[in-house]
Amino acid sequence: MNIHEYQAKRLFLDYGIPVPAGMAASSAADAQDITAKLGGSGWVVKAQVHAGGRGKAGGVKLTKNSAEVKDIVDSMIGRRLITHQTDAAGLPVNQVLIELTYPIARELYLSLLVDRSSERMIFIASAAGGMDIETVAHETPDKILSVKINPITGLQPYQCRNVAYALGLKGPQHKALEKIMQGMVNLFLDKDASQIEINPLIVTDSGELLALDAKINFDDNALALHPDIRAFKDETQEDARENEAQQFGLNYITLDGNIGCMVNGAGLAMATMDLVKLKGGKPANFLDVGGGTNVEKVCEAFKLILSDSNVKAVLVNIFGGIVKCDVIAQGILEAIKQVHVAIPVVVRLEGTNVEEGRALLSNTGLNLFASEDLSHAAEQVVALAGGAA
Repeated sequence: MNIHEYQAKRLFLDYGIPVPAGMAASSAADAQDITAKLGGSGWVVKAQVHAGGRGKAGGVKLTKNSAEVKDIVDSMIGRRLITHQTDAAGLPVNQVLIELTYPIARELYLSLLVDRSSERMIFIASAAGGMDIETVAHETPDKILSVKINPITGLQPYQCRNVAYALGLKGPQHKALEKIMQGMVNLFLDKDASQIEINPLIVTDSGELLALDAKINFDDNALALHPDIRAFKDETQEDARENEAQQFGLNYITLDGNIGCMVNGAGLAMATMDLVKLKGGKPANFLDVGGGTNVEKVCEAFKLILSDSNVKAVLVNIFGGIVKCDVIAQGILEAIKQVHVAIPVVVRLEGTNVEEGRALLSNTGLNLFASEDLSHAAEQVVALAGGAA
C-alpha cells in the first residue's frame, strides 16, 4: 500500500527524521491559514498523488507570497495530475502539501528496502539526489552505495559512517545521518514497510539534513496488524476495480489490453498472460481467483472483467486441484448466466474430474468455447478478440 507524502512525513517526525515545516490543505482557504501559521516568505505547494514525477508534470510549484499560494492551490485541487508514472487519465489531486522553502546546498538520495536475494534490509545511498535512481544506477553505477543490515546485529554505527563519508558529509552531519538511518530502520520494522525512500535528502546552507520528499510503501499482507497505517489508505488514488476485487478475495490488476483473463494461482495467471502475449494478444488484466474458488467468486470475477469496456473476449484457465473441475464448470456456467456475458469466453480446464467438467461446458448454447490445450485456447481467444494486437 502506498501513502501520500504528507502522511509519510508525519511518520518521519514520529521516528526522529527531520522534515520541512509544512501542513496539508484541501482548499484554497486552508492554504491561506497554513501560510499564516508557517510564517516565512516563501513556500512550496506539492500536489498529493500516489505517483512520482510530480515536479515535471506541474505538480510542484514554488511561491513567493500567500496570494500566489492561494491561486496555485485553487488550480491544483480537483484536477487530475498526469505524470510518467500514471496512465493517460492521471490521478486526482484532493490535497496539497504546503511547506516552507529552504536554501539547498546539496541533494542526496537515501532509501531502505528489502533485498530478497540476501534476505536482508538494504540501504541505497547516492550523492546524486533529486534524480531518478534507476537512471543514476544505469549511467553512473559508481555513484550508488549499498549497505546490507544483518537482522541479528541491526544497523551499526560504522555503517552509518561509511554512508556519511560516501555522501561527503562532515562533522555533526554524521550523527544527523545516523539518526535518520536508525529512524528509517525502526519505522521499517515497526510498521512492516516494504520500502522507504527519501529523494532528495537535502543539506541546507546551514548544514542541516532534511527529508525534502518522502515515499513509503507497506506490505499489504501486514496491514491487519496496523490499523493506523490502514487508515492512511486513499482509494481515490487506486483503481476502483482493484479495490472492489479485494472485497471478494480476488487479486486483480488492470492492464491495457482487450483479453480478459481469469485464472486460479498467481504463477499460472502470469504464464497465461505471457502465452496470450506470445500468440499476439494483449491481456486486459491480471486476475487470480484463488485455489478455493466458488460460484460467487467466479461471478464477481466476470463482473470485474466485463466492467472494462475494452474487453472483447475472456480466457478462463483453471486447474482443478482443491476444487474439482466439474464443480468449477458448474460455477462458470452459473456465473455466465447470472452476469449475462455476451462476449466470447474460452475455457481451459485441467485437473481432477476434468472430463466431467469439459462435458458440462460442451453444447451449452452459450458463446462458450471449451479447449483442452492452453496454447490452442490462447490462439482461440486472440482470434475471437479480433486478432493479434
